[in-house]
Amino acid sequence: MAARPAPPPDPRAVALDLLGEVLIRHEPADEALDRSAEAARLEPRDRAFALNLVATTLRRLGQIDAVIRRFLDRPLPPRGAEAQNLLRLAVCQLAFLQTPAHAAVHTAVALAGARRPLRPYGGLVNAVLRRAAAEAGTIVAAQDAALLNTPKWLWASWAGAYGEETARRIGEAHLAEAPLDLTLKDPNRVPAGLGGERLASGSLRLRHKGPVTALPGFAAGHWWVQDAAAALPARLFGEVAGRRVIDLCAAPGGKTAQLAAAGAEVVAVERSGERLRQLAANLERLKLEAELVAADAAEWRPAEPAEAVLLDAPCSSTGTIRRHPDVARLKRPADVASLAALQARLLAAAVHMTRPGGTLIYCACSLQPEEGPAQVEALLEGGGLARVPVAAAEIGGLAEAITTEGDVRTLPCHLAPLGGMDGFYIARLRRL
Repeated sequence: MAARPAPPPDPRAVALDLLGEVLIRHEPADEALDRSAEAARLEPRDRAFALNLVATTLRRLGQIDAVIRRFLDRPLPPRGAEAQNLLRLAVCQLAFLQTPAHAAVHTAVALAGARRPLRPYGGLVNAVLRRAAAEAGTIVAAQDAALLNTPKWLWASWAGAYGEETARRIGEAHLAEAPLDLTLKDPNRVPAGLGGERLASGSLRLRHKGPVTALPGFAAGHWWVQDAAAALPARLFGEVAGRRVIDLCAAPGGKTAQLAAAGAEVVAVERSGERLRQLAANLERLKLEAELVAADAAEWRPAEPAEAVLLDAPCSSTGTIRRHPDVARLKRPADVASLAALQARLLAAAVHMTRPGGTLIYCACSLQPEEGPAQVEALLEGGGLARVPVAAAEIGGLAEAITTEGDVRTLPCHLAPLGGMDGFYIARLRRL
């Protein structure tokens, strides 16, 4: 007799495990999802619900925790961290996902009873959620969402760098789910049935939920996923057909693909073997070619300097919080400091890879000034380089993203009526 197939997992249980990976074990959500066998077994609809539940909980964590505190006499002890996460998921459903109150409360209490570490908290979960079901809406309506959901150190950094009003606009931009941006292999060819809206910068923007592999043109390699801001750096080289371009820290390969599609001879350097294999797979799907080098960009040197070098440096990724809300909960000021030191090393190496008269483009998907303008100013002080200012016309007319020095600083609140964009810093330099 054939064995019965295992029943499908509970999507709320999967969400609880994923949230624990982020908030208790401090693992990136994408990595936790890739490792989760239970998440892989979910039906598409349940998987979408679980992922949306986790993302919304992370996006609204400050508000959710403020609601929970209203109904607790004292904070839960460290051993109650999983129970805290269970409350967070249920309050998220009550306050932000329009889940019927009885369903959110009943499923949370049932989950508490099904897991041994949660059983001592079953009565508390029931009591807190019954009160939250009646009052959460009123509490949330009176909250300062942008401020509550932004970690204090990030708010202070952004207010210092961009002003209090802009910090608030950034925080507000992080409350909404980001749209899906694509870069077309052939800018003049949109696959039939794909739809979307063309941005002035050239990206194609879709309001799509679900697997991107199901979209028209994916299998044929007509496009790749790339936020509108991330598509800007490679375009600042101008015409690259027939030119040799070194792309440092290249994976997952969006910029490598842009350059190769434009006719450049690309040398893509990536330290991680796994990420380099991912880059290779992406190029194979897109039917594009590049020379792939597995090496640490801070140590590797080409046989001869190149006319064009692109460094998309490892960074805190605080510019991508609208798409990766776990970043706000995982990164700390110490991470920014250590990454800034790495960026300085990579920039010094990139200068040596750039031939005299050549162009070096530095970029980072970070909102932190230490990882952007501070790096370039320190480099310029050393001599041997000059800034090449960027014109608004080169980035689709987005004049508000051009700094007084002529660099590019996109913010999540830019293009707000169209759904925003990632935060990126980009500087174009010429080696003298």
